[in-house]
Amino acid sequence: MRVIRGLVLALVLAGMGAGTAVAAACGSDALGTSRTITLKRGAGGAFGTVQHAALPGLEKGEVVLTFDDGPVPVLTPQVLDALKAECAKATFFMTGGNLDAHGDLAKRVVAEGHSAGIHSYSHPHLGTLGEVAQLDDLARTQAAYQRLFGVTAAAYRFPFLEETPVLMSALARDGVAVFSIDLAITDWQPADTTPMLAERLSKALDEKGGGIILMHDANKPTADAIATLLRVIKQKGYRLVHVVWEG
Repeated sequence: MRVIRGLVLALVLAGMGAGTAVAAACGSDALGTSRTITLKRGAGGAFGTVQHAALPGLEKGEVVLTFDDGPVPVLTPQVLDALKAECAKATFFMTGGNLDAHGDLAKRVVAEGHSAGIHSYSHPHLGTLGEVAQLDDLARTQAAYQRLFGVTAAAYRFPFLEETPVLMSALARDGVAVFSIDLAITDWQPADTTPMLAERLSKALDEKGGGIILMHDANKPTADAIATLLRVIKQKGYRLVHVVWEG
């Protein structure tokens, strides 16, 4: 525990200046993106060992960064700037409401080389809705995504990871991949601090050995901590993998 806390403190201090020291060429000190996994658009599938099988091709010691609930002003740009400073690529699962409200910001996410999926329209507990309402929520979200990007989204993450048979069936029918997670840092608590989040991430990586990481770009403590969290991943020796869809 003392070792973890010592590492976290050092990374917090280093991360405080990381957002302003953008590495133009991203040398060996940056986290970087070690490789890309390309999935076939329309092939469907369900990934993330909390609920499903592991992401095919992802190896021990590798992580996939994912962010939920955005895009939102101020916070998502803060996350994007930190990722750019580390030459790190991620996947953003966006709500339809935020796609409609902040379309230019969603386009910036994709323009900077990140992947985009969808995360319901307004983040409801989908299991409390009837079948028609669930399907309508999916249709509204895909429509918002298509208006911006010209295609429907290739990947979906359930709000609260609360999967429903109705939508699992619809997503499988449409060939949309379902992304669960392998590890999380419970970063939705408003009292969280950067050291708290860094310590949770360090412990989760030790326990799981890598995988799909869930964070939230619409959460201020996460946006404030992201430079440090990326350094935790780097300093612990994990390699970042970016997931994209062909076509």
